[in-house]
Amino acid sequence: MAEIIDGKAIAEEIKAELRAEGEALTKKAGRPPGLGVILVGDDPASKVYVRNKKKACEELGVFSKEFLLEKDAPEEFLRKIIEELNDDARIDGILLQLPLPGHLDEDAMVSLIDPAKDVDGFHHLNLGRLLSGKELFVPCTALGIQQLLLRSGVKIEGAHVVIVGRSNIVGKPLAALLMQKKPGANATVTVCHSRTRNIAEITRVADILVAAMGSPRTITADMVKPGAVVVDVGINRVPDESAKSGYRLVGDVDFEAVKEVASKITPVPGGVGPMTIAMLMSNTVRSFRMRTGTGF
Repeated sequence: MAEIIDGKAIAEEIKAELRAEGEALTKKAGRPPGLGVILVGDDPASKVYVRNKKKACEELGVFSKEFLLEKDAPEEFLRKIIEELNDDARIDGILLQLPLPGHLDEDAMVSLIDPAKDVDGFHHLNLGRLLSGKELFVPCTALGIQQLLLRSGVKIEGAHVVIVGRSNIVGKPLAALLMQKKPGANATVTVCHSRTRNIAEITRVADILVAAMGSPRTITADMVKPGAVVVDVGINRVPDESAKSGYRLVGDVDFEAVKEVASKITPVPGGVGPMTIAMLMSNTVRSFRMRTGTGF
């Protein structure tokens, strides 16, 4: 039976550290860290995520400035808000909640964000810095997975990490992060995707298997090497008549079966999700330190 990696508990541990650090830095700088949040539309998952981020800001004493826009908001209006946050001295980080409605150009809008305030780590300059090993801000889910492993006692150095999924949000940045010649990395990384042949043959050799495809229960027990560490990034809604909402959340991993094979496994919910928010707060405090000259 696998040990359950409690992402919620680890995230609370990180937030406690950030809370203490933030209080000390606020006294030193004369103002708290600041985060600007933009949500366009009414996507249910995005609304929940933004609400959780707002709660985290309140818990950590981070100033939060929110913009909640209608789903048909014009691009020029969004552009002006991003520029306003770029120029706002109280704001250390800018979060543009993705995905955006179809009429808005995501790449163009993310590129408008000041890279020094891009605490989501999605600006092409920050992604390039990550690839070169000179990262400023690492995408939050990738950074959260690394911290989740390290704080759970999982040795990354020398391990074979197999990532199933090649998104710009998780798969690609996580691969770049874990292959770096640095502490907490030095892994051999294989990335699989929808065009990978004989994918089970590859996942079965992973010491650390990361599932990030957005497909419910795709990773089954026969795809996992006995004793492997399994990280489930997926959050999928599946029908469940017994639930009040009519659905329940499951991951990309068949949890009940895989936990009998793995040595450690993250649950859904309560695994990677809380870590993503904790890393957003961490990146915001990092930006605050750099912008106020209060240390690194």
